[in-house]
Amino acid sequence: MHLAEIQHILQAEVLINQTDLSMDIPKAMASDLMSDVLSFCEPGSLLLTGLINSQAVRTADVADVSAIIFVRGKKPSHETIQMAKERNIPLLTTAFSMFKACGDLYSHGMNIT
Repeated sequence: MHLAEIQHILQAEVLINQTDLSMDIPKAMASDLMSDVLSFCEPGSLLLTGLINSQAVRTADVADVSAIIFVRGKKPSHETIQMAKERNIPLLTTAFSMFKACGDLYSHGMNIT
């Protein structure tokens, strides 16, 4: 599934202007525990999280996550956005809860971990 389709399904706002919405993302992981992301997230996955501090971006970088979507309308600080921009990790935010976001993506065929 392309990031543009994910953005549309989740009615998400793109937080970094230079985001490549044509990137293909085969699966997603939903977690607020970054230790779980490091242990179980497959490279190239989408990360759905409510954690908006810099640890989410650092963890995504180490785990080779393709993009991060923040749930419940949360928006990270300017510094966190800048860190993601430097690491070329797209950031989006959706007003949906993690449960609804995962359910909507799953109903459109995305594999969710």
